[in-house]
Amino acid sequence: MNELVLANTAVTTRELPYAEALALGAMAFFSEKYGDVVRVVQMGPSVELCGGTHVRSTGQIGTFRFSGQTGVAAGVRRIEAVTGTGALRAVRVLEQRLVQVAETLKAQPEHLVRRVEQLLEERQRLEARLAEALKSGGGSPAVGQVMEVDGVQLTIAETTTEDRDEAGQIADRFREGKRSAVLVLFGTTGRGAIHVTLTDDLVSAGRTAADLVNRIAAVSGGRGGGRPHFASAGAGDPGKLAAARAATPGLVSAWLANRPVPEGVGA
Repeated sequence: MNELVLANTAVTTRELPYAEALALGAMAFFSEKYGDVVRVVQMGPSVELCGGTHVRSTGQIGTFRFSGQTGVAAGVRRIEAVTGTGALRAVRVLEQRLVQVAETLKAQPEHLVRRVEQLLEERQRLEARLAEALKSGGGSPAVGQVMEVDGVQLTIAETTTEDRDEAGQIADRFREGKRSAVLVLFGTTGRGAIHVTLTDDLVSAGRTAADLVNRIAAVSGGRGGGRPHFASAGAGDPGKLAAARAATPGLVSAWLANRPVPEGVGA
């Protein structure tokens, strides 16, 4: 486009009978209705029918820069662009953003691509180390308040992770070698969350983590779901997580006895 602009081709306009204009190869756009006499605009090899104003030569357009595209109909795209001083302003804004990004990443603009690649590589290494640490038990927060409720060992703990996959790894470690055990893990960051884990024998007996997590989450107005041995729920009101934690032993007891949620829970 800029090469065509810089060619500074003259723009000519003339009025011709519609049939004669089409014979010249003029293009009619947008299914518009034309009269017997039409205005023909020509820029080098480009010939079109247009009733609007035009520059006297393509060089007057100045810098040409695409700004976006949208779909207007099936198989039809609208391309948008800015020209002249508008295009120069757009380039300047982009340059300023590039400088800001370079300053944030402490790199020269010409080295930005390599710097971003380094950060992505570092992130991948850290994620791999974190996954390995969780698998090996490093930093596992599943140690909290432990009690027996109707023959089941209940552990109530907290975690700062907002990643459900990480919570799932904590759950898997908790279940290893245990029987008749339940872990209720409260996420204390962000909007708050509740994760419930059951050992395999409880699942075999027909218990599900989703049922229990929804009973607990109801205290805060939240809901959730998941697999039979691991389920998660969001806290409807994060400010009620403490109440949900306090109610957990009683809710686990009712869940084990297949009793309905106690009156007032979730109200």
